[in-house]
This record gives sequence, C-alpha cells and structure tokens, in this order.
Amino acid sequence: MHHLNETHIFLFLVQLFIIILSARVAGEVFKKFKQPALTAELLIGVFLGPTVLGRFFPSLFDALFPADQVQQGMLETAAWIGVLFLLLDTGLEIDFSAAWRQRGNALIIALSDIVIPMVIAFIPILFLPDSYLADPHKRLLFGLFMAVVMTISAMPVASRVMHDLNILKTDLGFLTMSALAVNDIIGWVLFTIIMGLFMQRSFEIGSVAMVFTVTIGFSALALTAGKKFSNTVVDTFMKIGLPEPGSSFTFACLLGLCFGAFIQKLGIHALFGFFIAGIVAGEAKNLREETRTIISQMVHSFFVPVFFVNIGLKIDFAAHFDIFLVVLVTGIGITGRFLGAWIGVSMAKVPKINKNLISIAHTPGGMMEIVVALLALENKLITESVFIGIVCSAVASSILMGPWMQLALKRRKSIKLSDYMNFSDGLVLVEDRDKTAVLAALIGRVSLVAKHIDTENILTSITNREADYSTAIGSGIAIPHVRMASITDPVLLVGISKQGIEWNAPDGEPVHFIFFLVSPVVHNDLHVDILSRIAGVMQVSDNRERILHAESLSELTETIHDICR
Repeated sequence: MHHLNETHIFLFLVQLFIIILSARVAGEVFKKFKQPALTAELLIGVFLGPTVLGRFFPSLFDALFPADQVQQGMLETAAWIGVLFLLLDTGLEIDFSAAWRQRGNALIIALSDIVIPMVIAFIPILFLPDSYLADPHKRLLFGLFMAVVMTISAMPVASRVMHDLNILKTDLGFLTMSALAVNDIIGWVLFTIIMGLFMQRSFEIGSVAMVFTVTIGFSALALTAGKKFSNTVVDTFMKIGLPEPGSSFTFACLLGLCFGAFIQKLGIHALFGFFIAGIVAGEAKNLREETRTIISQMVHSFFVPVFFVNIGLKIDFAAHFDIFLVVLVTGIGITGRFLGAWIGVSMAKVPKINKNLISIAHTPGGMMEIVVALLALENKLITESVFIGIVCSAVASSILMGPWMQLALKRRKSIKLSDYMNFSDGLVLVEDRDKTAVLAALIGRVSLVAKHIDTENILTSITNREADYSTAIGSGIAIPHVRMASITDPVLLVGISKQGIEWNAPDGEPVHFIFFLVSPVVHNDLHVDILSRIAGVMQVSDNRERILHAESLSELTETIHDICR
C-alpha cells in the first residue's frame, strides 16, 4: 500500500509552483508575439521533462520529478482535472442554439470539413508501415482514428485570432464559429464512437450498435432537454440573488461531474461527458459573457498549463521524434481541413472574398487534437511517435493560422469609415441607459439618412442578433450591425454615451461607443471590412479618450471625423 506523506505534498507543491510559473510567464511572452500559449506550455514541458532536463541534468530531473508512483499519481490527477475542465470550457464556448439557427450554411461547411479531411487522411495513413502502429491487427481502426483527428479544428485558436483581427463579431465570424461548433460536436461524437469500438474486445454488431446508440442518444437528449434545464437553473440563481460567477461555475462543474461519471459508467470516456455538459451549461441565456470569460480565464491560467506541461514530463520527444510522420500528419491535417472548409464554403455560396478567411480559420488543430491524441496514446491505440506527430501538427497549424489570415486580410480593400457616415444626422449623444431603447433611437436616425427603410424590421433583426451573441467587444465598444436587401449603400451611425450602457460585454464594462452599421446584402465583403475597421480604430485607447472628453457636439463631430478618416 502506498501512503501519502509530507514529502509527497511538499514536492507536489514545488512541482505545481514551477510548472504554473514557468508556463504562465512563457505563455504571456508568446502572446506578445501573437502565438498561442499552448506552444509555450508544451515547450516548458519538453524542457522540464526527459527530453531536455532528464537528458542533460538527470539528477535534478529525478529530484524534481521522481519515479515514485504516488508522486506521479498526484501530478497526473491534477493534469487530468485540467483536461476535464478544458473540455468543460470548450463546451461553454459553443453556442449550440446559435449554431442550430445557422444550421444551413454552418452544417454544410462542417460536414464538408469532416468528410474531406477524413478521406484525405485515411488513405495515406492506412498504408503506413506496421512499425508505426501500436497494434497492426487494428490497422482499419487506427486509420479511422487518424482520419477523425485530422477533422478536429481549434475553435479557441480561431476565435482568438479572429478577435485580434477585429472580425470575430462580424457575420463572417458568426458563420465561422457556428461551423466550428458543429464541427466540434460531430468530431467528438465520431471520436467517442471509435474509442468505444477500440475498447470492445470483439467487433460484434451488437456491441458496435450499443456504442453508437449510447453516444448519439446521450448527445441528442442532452442538447435538447438540457437547454431548458440550464435556463431554469441559471434563472433561479438570478432570482434568488446567488453570487456570480461562482454559482454558474459551480453548476457547470457539477453538471460536468454528473455527465462525466454517467457516460464513463456506460463505457464511454468521461471527457465526452464534460464536453456535452459545457454545451448544456452554456445554453443558459442568462449566463453572462463576463461569467464565461472569467471561467475561461481561470481554466486556462491554472488547469490547462498543468495538463500540457505534464505531457512533456511523460514523453521523450527527442527519442520518439520521426520527421516523416511529423511532415505527413502536419501536411494532411492542414491541407485536409483547409480544402474541406473551402469546398463547404463554396457549396454554401458564401461570397468569394470570404472563402479563404473561413477556410483558414478551420486549419488549426490546437488543444483538442492533442487531448484526443493523448487519450488514444494512453489506451494504446497509437504509438508515441504518432502522438508526437499529432502534437507537432497541432502546434504548427496553430502558429500558422494568425499570419496566414492576416495576409488574406491585407489583400482586401482599405476603407475610410467617414465615407459611410452622415455627420449631421448620424451622430447621436445617447442619454438613455437601456440597450433596446438606444438601438431603437439609432434605428430612427437610419430613416433620416437612408430612405425607404423598414425600421421595425431592422429592430427585429438587430434584437435577434443581440440575443444570439452580444456585439460588445470590450473596452466600452459595441458594433451592432445588420444587412438589409432594401438599401444599396452602407449606413454607419455613431452613438456616444457618457454614462455608459449595460451591453453584456465580455469584460463586464459598460458601453460608451455604439457604432451602428446597416449595409446591403450584396456587399458582404464591405460589411466585414467596415466592422473590422471600426474595431481597429476604436481599440486605440487615445481615440476613445478623445471622444469621451469632447465638450461639445461640434468638437465631438470633428474628433470622430478625424479618427474615422
């Protein structure tokens, strides 16, 4: 029997201190260069693990990370708590209801981005030499697993890059995130089924049907009945005045534990239960953006670094690195996901100018690709060499996405916001603090600038959009927008609120700057460019300060005209 003593606890605390401190510092440095923190966390693990520290300073490595079963078990448990919460947070980021309302185009893109990468990956993987397979007798299952892995796109990476490029809150961003949400759900269902089949001792029709039925049935029940349940629970929290975000986070955690334990008992990995629990908890309409942001920051600042650093502590990347596998997996992964999304976008009849942007957003593998691969490695479905190939593919694709998308954006036409503003009727000093009333007031001004406008239809459209997701982007900025078939040129209005308006912003701050855009349906590319330009201009703190400190309407007009040139 192994007993936990004071030495174990002391060393465990030292390990956590070193891991979290080094991973967080390195992660912040990487973010400064627009690179994902994931890369830094993995590199810290490689440095602290057998690859570097264990190879060049074995005594220090053995002292910090001894081959003691209890000590390793403590860190392993902390790491798996991290990945469980990562799946919970990933589910929280998926707006299933919004994705369902976009199910036409989003589903077309997602299905194409599932099928095409699977076909591209399955054929070359199926013909790999036996030495790359953990069990040559399960070659078909291995090929199916690798094909599914190549379909998993990194929604958090795509979201962060699109946010940095000021296009996340556009129609383009909404469609992209909806397609990625559907892709995540389908991909995890497929992976869960394959892992369930792998764990079966025999591939009888009955056992295969059972795994499939349980996975699909549980998902369908959770994603339908779960919405009403989560709404009721969070609404109750609001009514009785429980503190937030603690109450909602506790609810999400309990739901994850319940779903995880239930699905594990049925023979499917608990990770899938946590993922579905996150989606169900996130369906609560009253779950504020600020609450989601706080939960995500907590998970990614503490739990996630422990998990990804621990990967490097367990595997010698130098000993098992295979350049052929790395190039193969990276190549088919990026190529398959890009082509899959590009074909899907083409079938969905998205404007040509946006095809590359949406397709590029689907290319990164990111965290989920690594989580899935680690689960397969621990169940002996893949070898360490294949695992390292998948890790390198995920990192490379995540690093590549930012510069690639930035290059695609640079090819678009540069615009001046002032060309679409009417400064005599389109600038409003907002006194009301109710969001709906402010939107109605701005829409009323639209009819002064553009004739034959159905203001009631615009209000309905913009209200529905705000219900899907808040158009507040933080720093006191909101960019409500809508596209209408009845106008021929974009109309941009600006509302300034000195006192601030509650807008469900991700940073929890009130909104002072409302840029309201109505643009024609036929110019989707211009719509995206204007919204991106607004976000870029207003992210400059000096511009915001100049607007807020304007002492008269004429000074405000002059300031905005200068900023928007």
